[in-house]
Amino acid sequence: MTDVHSDTPSGSTVDPAEVARFSRLSEQWWDPKGKMAPLHKINPVRLAYIRDAACRKFERSAKSLNCLAGLRLIDIGCGAGLLCEPMARLGAGVVGIDPSDSNIAAARLHADKSHVLVDYRCTTVEQIDSRERFDIVLAMEVVEHVADLGLFLDRCAGLIKPDGLMVVATLNRTWKSFALAIVGAEYILRWLPRGTHQWDKFVTPQELDVHLTRNGLTVTEQAGVFYNPLADRWNLSSDMDVNYMVVAERAP
Repeated sequence: MTDVHSDTPSGSTVDPAEVARFSRLSEQWWDPKGKMAPLHKINPVRLAYIRDAACRKFERSAKSLNCLAGLRLIDIGCGAGLLCEPMARLGAGVVGIDPSDSNIAAARLHADKSHVLVDYRCTTVEQIDSRERFDIVLAMEVVEHVADLGLFLDRCAGLIKPDGLMVVATLNRTWKSFALAIVGAEYILRWLPRGTHQWDKFVTPQELDVHLTRNGLTVTEQAGVFYNPLADRWNLSSDMDVNYMVVAERAP
């Protein structure tokens, strides 16, 4: 079994080195105390942000246990499904894609054990059938790892239904993000393996907005995400200098 999808076409968004790096962690994705611990800690704020944005957009009650019922969602670069499973539990029909065979295998295994239905596929965004459309497209902590940002966002945008939305989470390219997300998180605190991020591939909100606007999307919400060490918890913030999330919508 190979970790990188074998028939990736030319002009791919996939960076094989990035896929290999995360494939080596495939057995640790669901370990909240392992090398993916930072994702587990940030997951609650990501989930709430996505759920609330979707409920506002589609006029649902965020308090409902099945608030995403009837909506179709795709998580691009899903890893082993840390977002896919809770989205499915909220009622969404979820497709999770990742170019790593081992990540998808780990995702399927965990979903089976958890009795959660998710359509996992070892593929890339450019290989998704062009006729498929989704109410919600997620690109969470993935745009800073792709080989071609413009092509990646073009393909993501092409999957959004009219009146649908896209949620993107990434890292801003600032000196503050270099100090905290790379020097601090990877070298001092060792939250993440060294080399997890490349600062020059971080994306500013302005750059992201240009790509989304070019694809007919309008950014309707944005928020920073910061870590509170005293509470050992991530929270939303107006400070977008390091981690941030945006919601972009397609017109009806």
